[in-house]
Amino acid sequence: MPDDTHRRHGFRTRMSHAGRAGVRIHGFVNPPVHRGSTVLFPSCEARRAASARRFEQVMTYGTQGGPTHYALEDVIAEIEGGSRCTLVGTGLAAVTLPLMAYLRTGDHCLMPDSVYGPARAFATTLLARWGIETTFYDPCVDEAGMRALLRPNTKVVYTESPGSHTFEIQDIPAIARAAHAHGAKVLMDNTWGIHSFQPFAHGVDVSIQALTKYVGGHSDILLGSVTVNTEEDHLIVRSAASAIGHYASPDDVWLALRGVRTMPIRLKAQEAASIEVARWLEAQPQVKQVLHPALPSHPQHHLFLRDFTGGCSLFGVVLQPRYGEADMVRFIDSLSLFGIGASWGGYESLAIPTTGFITRTAGTGDYGGPMVRIHIGLEDVADLIADLERGLAALG
Repeated sequence: MPDDTHRRHGFRTRMSHAGRAGVRIHGFVNPPVHRGSTVLFPSCEARRAASARRFEQVMTYGTQGGPTHYALEDVIAEIEGGSRCTLVGTGLAAVTLPLMAYLRTGDHCLMPDSVYGPARAFATTLLARWGIETTFYDPCVDEAGMRALLRPNTKVVYTESPGSHTFEIQDIPAIARAAHAHGAKVLMDNTWGIHSFQPFAHGVDVSIQALTKYVGGHSDILLGSVTVNTEEDHLIVRSAASAIGHYASPDDVWLALRGVRTMPIRLKAQEAASIEVARWLEAQPQVKQVLHPALPSHPQHHLFLRDFTGGCSLFGVVLQPRYGEADMVRFIDSLSLFGIGASWGGYESLAIPTTGFITRTAGTGDYGGPMVRIHIGLEDVADLIADLERGLAALG
């Protein structure tokens, strides 16, 4: 279909047709899985010409990707409103790749205090060993506050909105204005906001996705992506990925292509269910606060309304201060429909403790009571609420 027509179609239509050969062809609906390491060429000259373009979608060796990879890269770039995408083997790899690509010894990096735990660990271990200093800042910083945090050697401002576990919405446009005026790159973990937040329209330079989550949708793959919107940034990211040897399994890529077809419907269903459950929890006497950006009670709800077109299925719950960490554990252990496990974005509901499992060094993350992170799957909402009701009853 013509590009201009394609862009006018809705999200569900685009996700049904992107990354496919089209409907006016003879053959199976889904593209095949292309596996391989060695790529053959008809001549040495053909191999030389392909090698000169190896950071484009040109097959030179298995680690550079193939048709299955290229199809998903195009789909993810379209979802995020970017121009080029690089696939990697995990969501954490998508976090660390651009940090390594843009930072050098002697540089300074800014990260929100609410950042994903393994991202924080990467900054405080490997980046620190390589002579790169990281400052963890209050995620609710405004433009003036960000300007004050920037140093002459600050090269990267990392963002994650909402924040991991505590769900602070960052003022990304304000942060980006300050960072760009300083000459720093803005990186964003946009996994929570896939489709509902357009990173490049809000000043982000590099958008990170854990495709393990909503794109996969079935808790059976590990995959990540790094999307950019300029050829310069694509060259920086892609060349770093090549130098490090990043690679994504074509089988996982194919499963992600399959998952993306139903992602719009799953996202909508899980968003609606999460809001219904969050509102119910907000009314329970055992609950002090529900940290869901789509709720009017959320501290940065105004930023959510300004910058996001929707939410997703992950949010936090703060229990009343009269309860302790042991009570939080008892509540989670009492649930029968909520699994206790990391990750999210799949079809199954999950509940894990926040209190005792997060690190904060900039004075953020204390909400006055023990905290739980909840992910809402595709189960019937009435059943999930009944299960949560039994769990809260166990608190007394």
